[in-house]
Amino acid sequence: MKSRKNGNFTTPSREWQRFPHLRELSISYEGHTEAISVRTPDISLKGMFINTPNRFPEGAVLKLRFVLTQSGVEVRTRCEVRYCLLGVGIGVEFVEISAEARQAIEQEVGMVQRKAR
Repeated sequence: MKSRKNGNFTTPSREWQRFPHLRELSISYEGHTEAISVRTPDISLKGMFINTPNRFPEGAVLKLRFVLTQSGVEVRTRCEVRYCLLGVGIGVEFVEISAEARQAIEQEVGMVQRKAR
């Protein structure tokens, strides 16, 4: 993942455009059972940024379940933490996701792009 300078810290640049169109997000940190506080994330075709004050180490594997806003499709996936901005959130990449879920995300992102025009 590439990085760009932003003020006094470096943040990863985005390979894929992200869209804030999810609801009912739940995260399960493998090996932990605690509830994790999150705010609405931004999603892309390859992953998402999740706003959370929780710290996760790079490489941590998470299980996600979320519902796409436009289509109502429920997605379940495993993802890997690529970076953590302490107190802000985490960038994750989908590592195990079904072809159907990937297609639903692609269609959702396409709907959002068309509406934005």
